[in-house]
Amino acid sequence: MTDTSFTSSGTGTAVYLYGVARGLDPKVLEGVTGVGGAPVRPVHAGELTALVSTVDQGEFGEEALRANLEDLAFLEATARAHHQVVDLAAHAAPTAPVRIATLYRDDARIVEVLTRGRQQFTQVLDRVTGRSEWGVKAYAHPEAYNDPQDQPDQPGEPDQLEQVAGQATESAQGAGTAYLLRRQRQRRQRQDASRRIAQQAEAIHAELADHAVATRHHPAQDPRLSGREGTQILNTAYLLDDEQVEGFTAVARAIDQRLTGITVEVTGPWPPYSFIDTAETTRADA
Repeated sequence: MTDTSFTSSGTGTAVYLYGVARGLDPKVLEGVTGVGGAPVRPVHAGELTALVSTVDQGEFGEEALRANLEDLAFLEATARAHHQVVDLAAHAAPTAPVRIATLYRDDARIVEVLTRGRQQFTQVLDRVTGRSEWGVKAYAHPEAYNDPQDQPDQPGEPDQLEQVAGQATESAQGAGTAYLLRRQRQRRQRQDASRRIAQQAEAIHAELADHAVATRHHPAQDPRLSGREGTQILNTAYLLDDEQVEGFTAVARAIDQRLTGITVEVTGPWPPYSFIDTAETTRADA
């Protein structure tokens, strides 16, 4: 988000907003640097504290920022610095992070935003106080797609006899028809396997959601970005009360050990990035 009152000349400075905290001790920010190595400082409005840095519009002005966000190295460095500031604050006080590259004209504009949005910020901070975000990713490996009901055939068993009979039928029908029949069977097997995996992902989520206050599903990550083997079948954020964390992680470990061909990965605690916009989250008890 960029303040619409910005000039686009690329000169002067702007104020970069990382997030909004409540009851944060200003000493927590002493010596802390953020994007571009800029010092992080507090801007107060009542009980709310904005975490901000002063940045150069030559780098963060509207036109420059549009170009810089296409630069992977710039984007990665900015995202890392943004997270480090938010994470530091979130460990010290309830903190609502904002999106990367949220910029305003000056401190007075920040105070105006905090004052006008006091009720909304308070609702969000009430929601995340005493809670943290945990991420769960589940991956299905080739063995997970095997039908658990399939067992090796013993001589003379019905499945083997059916296969022999099918081969005889295919022989009588001709090679072309036999090929089409095989393709149909393979397609059905893939569809059945995909359904089983989807049901397994739903069951994993349901078991974990029992221990969460709210959840939010994210799209599956591109395997080139995740660097993980297997198909990602679950990518979900869970908002947990602090006292729920131990039970939640224990359940996740048990699922990982119980399911053949399924790997469950848990990360956290994170600042509650996924639960700031409450319209996009799902109550776990809904």
